[in-house]
Amino acid sequence: MDKTELMFRELTEANGISGFEDEVADLMAGYVKDVAKVRYDNLGSLVAEKKGKSDRPRVMIAGHMDEIGFMVRTVTKKGFIKFLPIGGWWGHVALSQRVMIKTRKGEFVGVIGSKAPHILKADERKKVLDIADMYIDVGAAGKFDVKKNLGVRPGDPIVPISDFVILGNKKTYAAKAWDDRIGVAAVIDVLHKIGKAHPNTVYGVGTVQEEVGLRGARTSASLVDPDVAFAVDVTIATDTPGCDGAGEDLGSGAGIMVLDGSAIPSRRLRDFVIDVAEKEKIPYVLTALARGGTDSGTIQFNKSGVPCLTFVVPTRYIHGHVGVIHRKDYDSLVKLLTAVVKRLDAKRVASFTRS
Repeated sequence: MDKTELMFRELTEANGISGFEDEVADLMAGYVKDVAKVRYDNLGSLVAEKKGKSDRPRVMIAGHMDEIGFMVRTVTKKGFIKFLPIGGWWGHVALSQRVMIKTRKGEFVGVIGSKAPHILKADERKKVLDIADMYIDVGAAGKFDVKKNLGVRPGDPIVPISDFVILGNKKTYAAKAWDDRIGVAAVIDVLHKIGKAHPNTVYGVGTVQEEVGLRGARTSASLVDPDVAFAVDVTIATDTPGCDGAGEDLGSGAGIMVLDGSAIPSRRLRDFVIDVAEKEKIPYVLTALARGGTDSGTIQFNKSGVPCLTFVVPTRYIHGHVGVIHRKDYDSLVKLLTAVVKRLDAKRVASFTRS
């Protein structure tokens, strides 16, 4: 593995559902501490400040540290764990998967189960199984007391288990939590690649609790007070069977979001980024996502408003136990975002808003 692949493995295999991002924050801090000053907001978002030639404009680049997962709701009398979703889940992708339950006594592997298909009624077979009808089996049997022996209690986090894997096409990678450890990786890389001569101050931010309402973006934006901001996230790859083939193929380049469910980006900022991509001959694709949002959706509301734009990496099978990305898209995104940040002086940033 090269240096980037090793970072991908470390970040994606870290456990950090919404509200429990400390493990990811510690990794991110370790990667950026030599190039930026690290601090945290009161909700837990990491803010890495890197000064350039000027205190302003303040450029915020946000990747959210949290991943979707589950939380213990209760333990049945026979020791099976009922659970709640943290973030958006579709029932079919959760069933039969392995998960890690983190309790005060340690980490324990479980399997998500449900009523066997052999005993389902005909109408039940046609429905998507609701998470409320599932449970987690950690080896409950006989007189084994799950609560006492494993320390399981309501509120304990439950994380999908999925190792980082390089696929047959060596430029493609499978792992959990690309949403949004790929954004965290991009923030880390850009902070390293912009050097010291950028005409601004850059704030690389690892936000918390994005998957449950863009919460860390609000508190970190209040701390940073950005003049311009970028979120880095994922979008749905549309190159698989049954998709609309809108162009968001793996390997198509850096994704530039023209619309999502939380924000219409600054058109002046968007056009500037496209111009940079074309001038630098960096592959890119314009993409939209009618449902779902990114940290831009909250950052844009800071004070009197912030010009925002979201960069994305096309990803297959998001909001499940494993997703697939292409290295070219990540490299293109980092190259483009780095080139953009180096051009963001006070005059340029002022041009994104009406005076």
